Amino acid sequence: MNNTSKIFCALDTSDLEQAKKWASAVGPVTGALKVGMEFVNSFGPQGIEAIQNAAPNADLFIDLKFHDIPNTVAGAVRTTCANFAPAYINVHAAGGQEMLEAAKDACGNDTKLLAVTILTSLDQEAIAKVGYQNELSGQVIRMAKLAENSGLDGVVCSALEIELVRKACASNFELIVPGIRPSGSDHGDQKRVIMPSEALDKGATHLVIGRPITGANDPAKAAREILESL
Repeated sequence: MNNTSKIFCALDTSDLEQAKKWASAVGPVTGALKVGMEFVNSFGPQGIEAIQNAAPNADLFIDLKFHDIPNTVAGAVRTTCANFAPAYINVHAAGGQEMLEAAKDACGNDTKLLAVTILTSLDQEAIAKVGYQNELSGQVIRMAKLAENSGLDGVVCSALEIELVRKACASNFELIVPGIRPSGSDHGDQKRVIMPSEALDKGATHLVIGRPITGANDPAKAAREILESL
């Protein structure tokens, strides 16, 4: 893997024209883009198609975090893969083994399936309020192992748990890490963050970076500078 496939730029916006501009500018630099709930709920399948047309050579991560009964999630995964053949899609590990296995069975051959462990906006106090009794890092490992045992290709996890998950799971199990903030950037609503080079050194497979790129005056330049720092 070379540097230009390590960063998925998050196109977090409800402005379709802006998203297309970011995609066409940043897609050739990073080779990978991510669309999430805000974007897809705003523009639906036509919006995803518009991004693929704006950056046809960029891998796409459709980040919708499916979490429902197994049959419903399987149907959502199957439809997404059939329509767009994204490089990655994801589900919530909290959906349980039956849901994870159904999602994997429904996944297209060209798409890798990830499980979300604990959102990077949550800290120990927050997960305790949700009802998790384990320490945050232990809960992430339990969810990662559940995803691996269910046949998934990897997880989305915080950078602070990279080394723990890397030790607990196979070497080819992929770790996609959001909450990445280059030096000097605003942490925003992320509680558990880390710098790009450090995350890769710890064993991350891919990084998800949004605002430090899309919020820059020149997003392509910002993406290129982050890649050069790796």
